[in-house]
Amino acid sequence: MQIGDYKILNRNFEELIAFAKEQHENYINADPFPSIYFDNFFNEEFLNEVLEEFPNLGDKSDIQYNNPNEIKLASRGESKFGPKTKVLMHFLNSEPFLNFLTELSGIENLISDPYFEGGGCHQIKPGGLLKIHADFNKHRLTGLDRRMNFLVYLNKDWKEEYGGHFELWNEDMTESRAKILPLFNRVAMFSTTDFSYHGHPDPLNCPPDRSRKSLALYYYTNGRPKEEVNEGLEDHTTLFKDRKGVKDEEGMRRYNTLVNFAIDLMPPVLYRAIRKMRNK
Repeated sequence: MQIGDYKILNRNFEELIAFAKEQHENYINADPFPSIYFDNFFNEEFLNEVLEEFPNLGDKSDIQYNNPNEIKLASRGESKFGPKTKVLMHFLNSEPFLNFLTELSGIENLISDPYFEGGGCHQIKPGGLLKIHADFNKHRLTGLDRRMNFLVYLNKDWKEEYGGHFELWNEDMTESRAKILPLFNRVAMFSTTDFSYHGHPDPLNCPPDRSRKSLALYYYTNGRPKEEVNEGLEDHTTLFKDRKGVKDEEGMRRYNTLVNFAIDLMPPVLYRAIRKMRNK
């Protein structure tokens, strides 16, 4: 698919839609929840240029997490997008790509996010991690319901021993049902519900001059099926879950207990105000 001067995909629009229809059953029947990944999804030459633009995150303008649940870096909005990255991200927010995602997932009336709330450039450096979690379920600015995640991995010559696998866990948190190595030009996508537990739970073990790089986009609808929501948590931030039987997550458990206790004591109006301020 050609966008202006750039060949982004090796498929044209008709081929992309046909591919989505071919993969629909694989997506909706995936274990442990609707999900899929593809290799060599983008034109390699174009994605190489996107990788060359990838910023080294960590300055004051970036979002920085450093707690027992997550040690990672993220960009804000489009602030760190280079020219090629902006072309790619705008395409992934476009009507043709939304049609692809709808055919693949069966989720109708998807809405993209021009604010890249929580999305954009993500980077995890050696020792970093993102514990298993279910994502925030409402867009902070629009109030729309988060329904689908799309991840683009940008890690060349990535070795198995580096770790950084994207893991999908079952609902009772006893087992990882899928582990996806974050290889260059590999994309992963899944339906976002209160029970789609996923993450990169173990510290990254790559060399000090390497990092785990990805692009993240999230898609929304106005309303969602009731069965996708944890009753009583219709509007929540990220819900972290400890892996059953994993001893080194005791610190995470204590941290989350204290955070949840503080939220319970906090007046709802104050909690909503703090949530709106988060990541500003």
